[in-house]
Amino acid sequence: MHLILFYEVVDDFVAKRQPFRAEHLKKAREAYDRGDLVLAGALLDPVDSAVLIFNGSKPEVAQRFASSDPYVANGLVKKWYVRKWMTVVGEGATI
Repeated sequence: MHLILFYEVVDDFVAKRQPFRAEHLKKAREAYDRGDLVLAGALLDPVDSAVLIFNGSKPEVAQRFASSDPYVANGLVKKWYVRKWMTVVGEGATI
């Protein structure tokens, strides 16, 4: 089981994220090093969303990440939400 944290980001996100990018990436790398975060990145063409995939079935891990993310705290994320993902192929598959 995994959790997917979806971000819907503001217009001109790539330019606006610069002052907060290093802090955001540090936070993401720390989550990865702890084993919480599996993959993360922005969706392209257009850059209007981002996806972060977390290990486990407890949404609180992803929710805590979003709540303290500088992108969220500084208004670059218009909306975020967490969905459970039943992984069936690949690392962490439950079937």
